[in-house]
Amino acid sequence: MSVGQREVGADDAGIRLDRWFRRYFPGVTQGMIEKLCRTGQIRVDGRRAEAATRLAPGQAVRIPPLPVAPAPPPPPVDPHAAAELARLILYQDAAVIVLDKPAGLAVQGGPGIRRHLDGMLDALRGERVERPRLVHRLDQETSGVLVLARSPGVAAWLARAFRERRVEKIYWALVSGRPEAPAGRIDLPLLRLKGAKGARSQAAPGDEAAARAITDYRTRDHTGRHVTWLELSPLTGRTHQLRVHCAAIGTPILGDDKYDARPERASEPGTRLHLHARRLTLPHPEGGTLTVEAPLPPLMRESFRHFGFTAPKAAAPSRVKPA
Repeated sequence: MSVGQREVGADDAGIRLDRWFRRYFPGVTQGMIEKLCRTGQIRVDGRRAEAATRLAPGQAVRIPPLPVAPAPPPPPVDPHAAAELARLILYQDAAVIVLDKPAGLAVQGGPGIRRHLDGMLDALRGERVERPRLVHRLDQETSGVLVLARSPGVAAWLARAFRERRVEKIYWALVSGRPEAPAGRIDLPLLRLKGAKGARSQAAPGDEAAARAITDYRTRDHTGRHVTWLELSPLTGRTHQLRVHCAAIGTPILGDDKYDARPERASEPGTRLHLHARRLTLPHPEGGTLTVEAPLPPLMRESFRHFGFTAPKAAAPSRVKPA
């Protein structure tokens, strides 16, 4: 392979030089990249650069001869996965795909998890080189709106929007009991429990290892003091935040076998978690604001009917473009 040159595209804005190389030349090791940078064989705009150099669109990267095989072709698409994911699409355009994730489908793999959304995303590649990328997560038993980025640049852009809390998240939950106040804010730091898969607990005041977690809530309806339909707006994105917060105010989410410590819970018939990511409103990478709602899943639809709650239909996706 001879010396070449490649221009940095808009999708790669802000990416580190070593990550850029691994993205386009996946057979190149980190050690090889660092050596090529030290010896000046990799350059940016004709100048020496370190592996950690951040790239900008339009810059030219010198590509030295690389003793590696070309990247393997993408794996064949499973037609069953493609059909399943196509049914879950709520919205898509050139930048994003929004899915209605069903309860029970894990977003990513892990111990004991063999089937997960991340392993199926090649089915949504289409004619593109890059597969869609996850930019946020939902618990395995939580249903509802999940956003995917269709390119690395969009993934980085959306991840930043989530970190900077520019994404409005609305969840619906059916909880046992009724909060003392019909609406309010839960400002309760969370601590990760050692040895428990993803489990969190409320932290003691002043615990420096805890992460701040904030949730706004309001009551949408209730059946006396038996079951309440809550609308939850997490202002932070901690693992299991809504589940811990609901339990902390004495109203655990129905079907939550991890955080519902009521004595009577053990005698109740088994049921799945009643937590649904109803709506996301986020800044769109190409300008404006995108709002997408997911309809209630079958389990929660049936529970709403059982308790006499009337939920409005999910609104059609809406993208408001800047004037």
